[in-house]
Amino acid sequence: MLPKVPVPDLQLTLDAYLRSVQHLVSETQLRKTKAIVETFGKPGGVGEKLQKQLLEKREKTENWVYDIWLEDMYLKNRLALLVNSSPALVFPKQSFRDVKDSFVFAARLILGVSQYKTMVDGKTLRADVTRGQKADTPLCMDQYKRLFSSYRRAGPELDTLITVDGSSDSGHVIVACKNQFFKLNLTEGSCRLNEADVQAQLQWIYEQTLNAEQKQPAVGLLTSDGRTDWAAARDQLLKDPVNRESVELMERCVCVVCLDDPTGLEPSDANRAVLMLHGGGPDKNGANRWYDKPLQFVVGADGVCGVVCEHSPFEGIVLVQCTEHVLKHIRSSSCKPSSGRSTSELPHPRRLMWKCSARIQSALASAADHLQRLGRNLDMSVFTFTAHGKELIKHQKMSPDAYIQLALQLAFYRCHRRPVSTYESASLRRFRQGRVDNIRSATPEALAFAKAMTDGRTSIQDTEKVEKLRAAIEAQTQITALAVAGMGMDNHLLGLRETAKEMKMETPDIFSDETYHICNHFILSTSQVPTTEEMFCCYGPVVPNGYGVCYNPWPDRILFCVSSFRESKETCSGLFVRALDEGLQDMMRLCTKHTDHSNRAK
Repeated sequence: MLPKVPVPDLQLTLDAYLRSVQHLVSETQLRKTKAIVETFGKPGGVGEKLQKQLLEKREKTENWVYDIWLEDMYLKNRLALLVNSSPALVFPKQSFRDVKDSFVFAARLILGVSQYKTMVDGKTLRADVTRGQKADTPLCMDQYKRLFSSYRRAGPELDTLITVDGSSDSGHVIVACKNQFFKLNLTEGSCRLNEADVQAQLQWIYEQTLNAEQKQPAVGLLTSDGRTDWAAARDQLLKDPVNRESVELMERCVCVVCLDDPTGLEPSDANRAVLMLHGGGPDKNGANRWYDKPLQFVVGADGVCGVVCEHSPFEGIVLVQCTEHVLKHIRSSSCKPSSGRSTSELPHPRRLMWKCSARIQSALASAADHLQRLGRNLDMSVFTFTAHGKELIKHQKMSPDAYIQLALQLAFYRCHRRPVSTYESASLRRFRQGRVDNIRSATPEALAFAKAMTDGRTSIQDTEKVEKLRAAIEAQTQITALAVAGMGMDNHLLGLRETAKEMKMETPDIFSDETYHICNHFILSTSQVPTTEEMFCCYGPVVPNGYGVCYNPWPDRILFCVSSFRESKETCSGLFVRALDEGLQDMMRLCTKHTDHSNRAK
């Protein structure tokens, strides 16, 4: 059995907190914060009382932080899921000759999903293990159980992550086509559908959507709205038994498969990324979605394909593992002879029906307007750095992830001439029910390096820059090791804060202090999502004036997806990418010129 997530030492967390904010706030504010932290952490003080409660909670639960982290990170968030919360994986552009080719691809995808679900249900997946220095440490597999059985139900103030037991059967897939939804059973009677069967069913669904008389309202739009608005509309929707039945079918499905119409957009990496995140708006495929479901596979007739993920049930690596299995299944199926036409006499898929009152129609119009504005606001750049990849960084005896994080700090400093509160996810899967904590990459050492690299004075020698680079890499490596070992400060502070609420205490000053809010306003939200298949991950910023940066380091290149909002006058994805390119070039020139193979500064 895996160990429980530890509760870090209180003083270590408070020291780490002060160290992480000392260069992000003014000297006056820092003095105030130091006094508040000292009072909070003094012997017999509020901090010790809360710490004692946390330690007791750890003994009584499987994972002391899981529920409060889930609420704080996801379920309390009132923003629309798309762009703000839900990431996407973008597949390579497919070369479909016609719409029937897209049905072949979709049929193989559905069967690949069904195969993976069988492995999850039967617990036959190979257990994940760590890589790197502590290689082969087993990782918690709990998140896989939620791939196909979870659903995020909107609430007025707090969403609910529900779990449906679907392990007893193969279940059904919801197919979205032209904003219409159909229930597609993966088995009929005792027979499991084959590729030709699924393809025939998808063809039938497509043909049905061409009949305008049977067209239902584009209710999927409601799931694209802010969570409180969607919760209110959902309550209205469920007053009718027809709608209740359709929503229940949505909640219980294995996944959603979206058969998208061509958009007419150039299929560049950036365009494909935004089409995955929001469908191109209500006038394209933005309504051909149901965003509450964790897995939405998108198959566009124009070859634009991928998967959108509602993030609350599982982390990106779990999504990647599932998706890579599906893509390999599709590829292996294409090498086999076609199973020909379906010979089965199958019942047709069932169209989901909706009865929409005037109030629901108004909510749909409002949701469409919000979706249009959100889509237009997103500024996405996809950039592949080709001068080198992670192998050259490893050759310098440096962690590729720490190196890339330092490059991101340098890029932001070049753009804005200030340090930035940064979030990088750290996996806690070596513990029971482990999710993530935060690696605060904006270290004092990273700031010192960024300043040295951007200072116009010639008095700063390259040897000094190399020393600062290596010091920053070492600092980043150390805080990463602490975070993945369950000794990060963010979850601990969250636990102390929520424990104070549970004990009905007045909010401790440390959590109402301006510094706490500044350091939790993550202008730079970053994540490494490595893949073995040719696909990439993207997501939006988490604050209005922020950047979302996802990266995938390959041996010979590094792919970055950088997002921001056009309405912010402070950010620009294109400028950030140019600064990132320049910084990576400068860093490697510095390393290769002034470091020998033993990594001793010349």
